[in-house]
Amino acid sequence: MSSSDDDMPLARANGHLSASKVSKADDRAMDVDSSAEAMPAPISVRNGPVDNHSRVNGSGKRKSRSSIANVSYKDASDSDDGPLAKRQKKIVADDSDDEVLSRKPKKLPPAASETAVLEDSDDDKPLNAKLAQKRKSIEKNAEKEAKAIRANESKQKKPTPKKAIKEESDDDAPLAGAKGKKRVSNGAASKSKANGVKKEESDSDAPIRKKIKAAPAKTAPAKGKVKAESSAPAKKTPAKKVKEESADPDEEDEEAEYRWWDAPKKEDDSIKWTTLEHNGVLFPPAYESLPKNVRLLYDGVPVNLDVEAEEVAGFFGAMLHQKHHVDNPVFQQNFFKDFKEVLDRTGGATDRQGNKVNIKDFSKLDFQQIYDYYHAQSEARKAKSKEEKKADKAEKDKLEAPFMYCRWDGRKEKVGNFRVEPPGLFRGRGAHPKTGKVKHRVLPEQITINIGKDAKVPQPPEGHKWKAIQHDNKATWLATWQENINGAYKYVMLAANSAIKGQSDWKKFEKARELKKHIDRIRKDYTRDLKSEVMADRQRATAVYLIDKFALRAGNEKDTENEAETAGCCSLKYEHITLREPQTVIFDFLGKDSIRYYDEVTVDRQVFKNLRMFKKPPKKDGDDIFDRLTTTQLNKHLSSYMQGLSAKVFRTYNASYTMANLLKNLPVNNASVQEKIKLYNDCNREVAILCNHKRTVGAGHEAQMEKLGDRIKGAKYQKWRLKQMLVDIDPKQRKKRGTEYFEYDEDLDESWIQDHIAFLVEEQRTKIQKKFEKDNEKRQAEGEKPFPDKELKERMKAADELDKKLKKEYRTKKVEAEGKSPTIDKIEQLINKADERIKALELQAADRDGNKEVALGTSKINYIDPRLTAVFAKKFDVPIEKFFSKTLREKFNWAIKSVEDNVDWEF
Repeated sequence: MSSSDDDMPLARANGHLSASKVSKADDRAMDVDSSAEAMPAPISVRNGPVDNHSRVNGSGKRKSRSSIANVSYKDASDSDDGPLAKRQKKIVADDSDDEVLSRKPKKLPPAASETAVLEDSDDDKPLNAKLAQKRKSIEKNAEKEAKAIRANESKQKKPTPKKAIKEESDDDAPLAGAKGKKRVSNGAASKSKANGVKKEESDSDAPIRKKIKAAPAKTAPAKGKVKAESSAPAKKTPAKKVKEESADPDEEDEEAEYRWWDAPKKEDDSIKWTTLEHNGVLFPPAYESLPKNVRLLYDGVPVNLDVEAEEVAGFFGAMLHQKHHVDNPVFQQNFFKDFKEVLDRTGGATDRQGNKVNIKDFSKLDFQQIYDYYHAQSEARKAKSKEEKKADKAEKDKLEAPFMYCRWDGRKEKVGNFRVEPPGLFRGRGAHPKTGKVKHRVLPEQITINIGKDAKVPQPPEGHKWKAIQHDNKATWLATWQENINGAYKYVMLAANSAIKGQSDWKKFEKARELKKHIDRIRKDYTRDLKSEVMADRQRATAVYLIDKFALRAGNEKDTENEAETAGCCSLKYEHITLREPQTVIFDFLGKDSIRYYDEVTVDRQVFKNLRMFKKPPKKDGDDIFDRLTTTQLNKHLSSYMQGLSAKVFRTYNASYTMANLLKNLPVNNASVQEKIKLYNDCNREVAILCNHKRTVGAGHEAQMEKLGDRIKGAKYQKWRLKQMLVDIDPKQRKKRGTEYFEYDEDLDESWIQDHIAFLVEEQRTKIQKKFEKDNEKRQAEGEKPFPDKELKERMKAADELDKKLKKEYRTKKVEAEGKSPTIDKIEQLINKADERIKALELQAADRDGNKEVALGTSKINYIDPRLTAVFAKKFDVPIEKFFSKTLREKFNWAIKSVEDNVDWEF
């Protein structure tokens, strides 16, 4: 065994442990006849159960799945309607197939194979299969490019001292060299070490409460200068001077843009700021007591509560409409426990006569009066006039203004989350064990302020003081406190469009670009180690394969008593993977944010064999797949190839590199703007599927598509009217162009046309009404009398005339030419414009329908280098607004500006 005797108790605590060595006999035993008929997945929740003899997961009898849970709180038999949640222990009395099926969700996330390619309607090959073929050529390109980069670097290197040469060779030498010896010997050394038995967590995923003391160190960048090929395009111009401003941070004056991407790079990047000024944080308003006629009822009796207990009761009462929370027994139990603690601390409850009321049964609590009160307040706010809402917003903006901006090295920078979260009930994602617990009100005594030494310290609310004041210029947060639910630290940071956040994004994508020159060696090494005799090496290679090929997150150990039970690659359990001969792997688990990850993928045969081995009996549900690997060990191994390389860099690299290759050979010549947008989105969609960024179809999708379809039909109807105008101008046009040219489009039926006419008339009436109201508002603002109602009636005659006109056109099929001095040429130009509009709308509809099961935003915002989008937009004259919203344009200003004069920039 590779583990020492001291490690064995830990291994047994974590479940059955794989053997430290893989014998040739064991390796052969995991292989089967790959030409055998492929059998269905034995526990695929998509397809239902199959006979036990087809199971290749390593045990004879199927276990219940922890990734599918019964969350119907009222009746265990009504589980089909419930969302996914953490499995409750002992829900299933036996291992019968029927019991498992009874907990199957009605709606599964779409498998990648179900997302078809829109532009190839005659081709049934799924998009993930096409992308797999493309990825083979993309990976070959990556291998060639990596070798070319290293060869070019070696040519450009000048003679350096022996010591420096040694250091560089350690970074870039193949693992067969000095570094390689160290890595290869890792397997042998594992005999004297714990060799992968899980006992430590990845630092990147560790709770903040365990890392807070090391915060300054975490902000320090990797040592050494960034390589030339991975640096942002620099113009070598000095940073522009910032214009002096008023000390008032809310003053909206203009100042020169800080182009940090053009500024010389700092030697010591660990120092984040020299001067820092800000006004602290904005606390939520104090609690306002309920009116005397609004009370919590217990067993039908109104009770009086201390103001603190009343506020907690209000948290639950205000949520009665959120049934998925308030009907959850875990939510109820946690709330009631905390509520009782507050009651005990504040003197309990009394009735109207002052007699003690012993609240001990949650089911006897009635929050309806509280809910009605808060609901009425909400409706009253919605019913306010525009002027009242405008005044409220102005008051809110005035209150927030001092906190919205800070002074960072003399520059005015926007603060992101300056508001302290108000108290309430913790929801949590997925089946969080602490859902329903009370989030306490955060007091100034809990908050640490980080600010410049010479800056004025913000004044805390009267009667309070800050927990601490510090001047850490290696930290990028302005304030921090610890919340009471999970003990996590909350930070006030700069906004996404700030220079410091932009630099963080830039570093992330530059790190991914740097991976380009190492990716071929990494893939070659893990392909070799897939057959390693050392189990730890084989597990590590398999994990890297899955992370690289299928964009799985690394994952980490979870404190399941205090955290939702989610998983990633290194923390996959036995029940999270189903194997189907000859090479299909089905993943089904709760991933980040408790979002269900479900996918069926085809893997290399050796990977399939390895996973089969990792599930070998006596392993069972709850046991780790990668039981000799931790995220820390995986990232440590990856860093031997490249400084700072971790599993998460692969997602950014693969997304960006794939997008770059897909964009290279797009048929954009002579394409319209809308066609270019669709071509870009098609590439984005493929990357999103690669990263498994899927979503269930939104409830309003069908309605949106129907509305878009009506817009297309409306454009076709308008095109028909224009054609009839040609005949009105020149009757000979009917004979010249043929009868078919002037007929209705096949999409337009008689019933729809009548409905559309009614819609056009009603739309006209609405416009007239809004214009009338706007004119009256303007007159009132200028001190004039509003128009009388008869003015509105007079204006409405235009809609009546439109109604008569359109109905006459429908009956007679004749349309009188409109416009000033209409001619054949003018009408033909309008018909061409209508054709363009129809084509653009149809492209938009196809694009939207193709995106219904794919979340494009996640990959575009977080994983695709924004410079790729900026270059595409600039190079092909597509407005950047078509890809990035105003908020994203501010966030990625560095990317847009840094490549504006370099359309040949490449990832």
